[in-house]
Amino acid sequence: MLRTGIVGLPNVGKSTLFNALTSAKNAQSANYPFCTIEPNVGVVNVPDDRLAILAKLCKTNQIIPTAIEFVDIAGLVKGASQGEGLGNQFLHNIREVDAIIHVVRCFDDPNTIHVAGKVNPLDDIVTINTELALADIASVEKREARIAKQYKAGEKDAKIEYGVLQTLKELLDKGIFINIKDIFNEDEIPFVKQLNLMMTKPVIYAANVSEFDLKNGNNYTKQVEEYAKEHSAEMVIISAKIEEELCELGDEALAYMKELGIDDSGINRMIKSVYHLLNLRTFITAGEKEVRAWTIIAGTKAPQAAGVIHTDFEKGFIRAEITPYDEFVKYGSYAACKDKGVTRLEGKDYIVQDGDLVHFRFAV
Repeated sequence: MLRTGIVGLPNVGKSTLFNALTSAKNAQSANYPFCTIEPNVGVVNVPDDRLAILAKLCKTNQIIPTAIEFVDIAGLVKGASQGEGLGNQFLHNIREVDAIIHVVRCFDDPNTIHVAGKVNPLDDIVTINTELALADIASVEKREARIAKQYKAGEKDAKIEYGVLQTLKELLDKGIFINIKDIFNEDEIPFVKQLNLMMTKPVIYAANVSEFDLKNGNNYTKQVEEYAKEHSAEMVIISAKIEEELCELGDEALAYMKELGIDDSGINRMIKSVYHLLNLRTFITAGEKEVRAWTIIAGTKAPQAAGVIHTDFEKGFIRAEITPYDEFVKYGSYAACKDKGVTRLEGKDYIVQDGDLVHFRFAV
């Protein structure tokens, strides 16, 4: 399952956002630093309006959406890489996620303590990035020491890896996130990935604002937006407090969003950003038994998509029966889609598209 870590300085709204994400009160939230001690974990369904429409057409009540696991990681402070605050033990939690949501405070409130004494989103971003980068540099240097003997002996792989480590140190010293595909070649990337560095993970900046700035943002959010664009990151404006209230409203949430002048919740936009950032797609299996969404990386071919359901499907793959979502909704059934010629059989080289309804044919 996809794992996303929520990070930020203490007291920026991480746990409030986590409560809203998971529609639960299992993440404690309070007005003092280090409220979160152990990382909270919650599984969140990915919103997809197509599933309910398909369930109605397929005459089933069983809907299984795809999901993302969110991890609320303890607030980091300056010096965390050296053990300040809650220290290195929580940096380890960040290494285990696929993407990072960095919650940045973008609101003024004299009643809510800021760990640095003032609201400055760019300073906050730099503080977190610096601590992650320093911890990553320590990991790179440890690896460098381990391969020193092989490098001196002229071993081919050690020479490639040593060059990778030098490049990483130079990049990490700048304190910015690294897109490894833009910098390293196919021979080098495996050496980068094995280090599981925090600064190589995709990042979304969640600019946390008051309800009054939710629609148009403010000067703080503009700073974060410019920073995100400059560093090829995603940025979403959210109000953690409002998101928590929306969860409590249930069926009345839509009306409340209209009052606020917004079309979609910040949580939904953030989940969509995670999908976009990680280049993910959804294919669907639909029938009388259930309608179910499955997550794949863009560019995944049919046999590998089948393997997401079960390894036997990939091993024994024969063909994939593909019906595009829009065509299925247009004609209302598989029988009608086959009659109209919009359902087709595809082989092992077919790249599964977002919204494909798929039935795999395989031999055990």
